[in-house]
Amino acid sequence: MYKIESFEKQMFQVYQLKNEQGTSWITVCPERGGIIIGYGTNGKEKLYLNEETFYDRKQNIRGGIPILFPISGQLPDGAYQWNNKEYKMPNHGLARIHPWEVIETHADEDKAFISILFESSIGTKEVYPFDFEVIFTYTLKDDQLIIYQTYRNIGKHSMPIYPGLHPYFKAESKVISIDTGAQVYFDENDGQEKEFSGKIDLTKLRESVILENKRTDIDAKIDDIDVQMKLAKDFRYTVLWSEADKDFVCIEPWTAKPGEMARQDELIIVEPGEAFETWNSFQVV
Repeated sequence: MYKIESFEKQMFQVYQLKNEQGTSWITVCPERGGIIIGYGTNGKEKLYLNEETFYDRKQNIRGGIPILFPISGQLPDGAYQWNNKEYKMPNHGLARIHPWEVIETHADEDKAFISILFESSIGTKEVYPFDFEVIFTYTLKDDQLIIYQTYRNIGKHSMPIYPGLHPYFKAESKVISIDTGAQVYFDENDGQEKEFSGKIDLTKLRESVILENKRTDIDAKIDDIDVQMKLAKDFRYTVLWSEADKDFVCIEPWTAKPGEMARQDELIIVEPGEAFETWNSFQVV
C-alpha cells in the first residue's frame, strides 16, 4: 500500500509519496517551481539538495529535479526573437521560478501519484507570449519515479517549446559511465565535438557536455550508483553537468540542445488547442 502525506517544510508545503515500508519516496514542493526535492530508494535519499537555495525564493534551487520549460538551457544574450519581436528569457525558462498548483493526489495498493499545474499569466506572457497549461504527474511505483508531462496550448498561436529535466543525483565522484548509443559528445566548454568512449570525467569541466540519445533506455553509473532512465523518443539528448566541490552529478534529459529558440531547428511546435504529451522515468539502484 502507498500513501501520501502533506506537511510544512519551514515556509513551504510539501507532499511526500511513499510505500508502506517507507523505503521508497518522492518529496514534491509545488510552490517552488513544482520541484521534486527528494527521491529515495532502498531507504536512502538519491537526490542532492542545497537547502539554502531551496528556502531562499530569490535563488534558483541547486538540487532536486527542476523542471525546464518552455526552454532548456541558456539563450544567446538571454534573449530570442519571435514574430520579429525580442523577448528576454531566464536560463531554463519559467517553470522552475513560478508556483504550481496541486490538482490531484492518489494512492492505492500499486502506486501513488500527484498531479500539478502551471498556467500562463500576465507575468509569463511578458517573456513568453503564449497561453498554456502544463501538467506534470509524478508517480511512484515500486522504486521507479515516472514523470508524465502534458504541455497544452490554450491560445490562438502556434507555441514553440523544448522542455527538459535537471536531476541532481548525489555522488562524490564526477566520473560517469553512460551508454546513450552516442559515439561522440558536444563539449560546451570549448564548443567542440569529441569522440566518446563511454566514460567522462566532469571534475575539471565548468560547463556541460551533451550526448545524443540513440536509444530510449539509458544506464549511467557513478561510484556505486546506477541511474536507469527510460525516455520517450522526444528526449533526444542527455546533458551531463556538475559543479566543483559539490557532491552531485546532473544527468539531464532534454528535448533539444541549448539555444534552440535561436536556431529553431528542433523546436517542438504545439498548435492551438493541441497538447504535446510525453514522459520519462528514473530508477536508482
